[in-house]
Amino acid sequence: MLKRLSTAPYLLWSFLLIVVPLVMVLGYSLIRTGPGGPEFSLNGFIKFTDPLYLKVLGLSVWIALQSTVLCLVIGYPLAMIMAGLKPSAQRTAMTMIVLPMWMNFLLRTYAWIPILGRNGLLNGLLATIGIPPLNLLFNEGAVLLGMVYNFLPFMVLPIFTVLIRMDRSVIEAAQDLGANRLHVFWRVTLPLSLPGVVSGVMMVFMPAVSTFVISDLLGGSQVNLVGNLIKDQFLSVYDWNFGASISVVLMALILVSMWILGKTDKNGSGVSFF
Repeated sequence: MLKRLSTAPYLLWSFLLIVVPLVMVLGYSLIRTGPGGPEFSLNGFIKFTDPLYLKVLGLSVWIALQSTVLCLVIGYPLAMIMAGLKPSAQRTAMTMIVLPMWMNFLLRTYAWIPILGRNGLLNGLLATIGIPPLNLLFNEGAVLLGMVYNFLPFMVLPIFTVLIRMDRSVIEAAQDLGANRLHVFWRVTLPLSLPGVVSGVMMVFMPAVSTFVISDLLGGSQVNLVGNLIKDQFLSVYDWNFGASISVVLMALILVSMWILGKTDKNGSGVSFF
């Protein structure tokens, strides 16, 4: 009885902040206000099949995939380097990785505007060596940079956690059997660290495909992602039926992605490539 009472606040919190909003979004996607009052409608989903909106979704997925791959390419070696440090150095490195996350997400993103702007810091440095100002802001490259900067810690931390818990005797056994560093990494380290990679990919791809703050600030009107489209439907156009329909489609896409990644590492034990 006491155990059930102790879990009641958590269950109530989850119900109010997770289940209820999801049910509301699903309801708005299937019900719209017509001349005769609320009525069942799939018009929001049908409207989203327009090539213009599908192009926005495709661009969002493409940029999210690019940011995920870049975070993995940068984050995995960084996590390996951190795992090989002494405990005191690991704590310092962890602090350096987590420190930017203590700042507000909006401020972190906004800080790139004076850096990438036409009269910004980076163009000022380039001007000193005779390079004319470059258009570094309000394009897909700026949005991609903002995503990698903001979401890189979500890739590094899961991989680092798996690597420091890895049984070193397995690596030593592979080395004793004559495996060089490349073989040890490809046949031992990478498969055993796959649970961390899968977690990192999930934690980067999901916010990247649905973000709107980064594209608003660093993409301007030149980069319109599905997150911006949803935000505009709720806050500007007031077409909640269409906005909720897009949200449901996006949630389905994320769930399918999670299912695919879960099949890749079903038991959380890593996958052998050989």
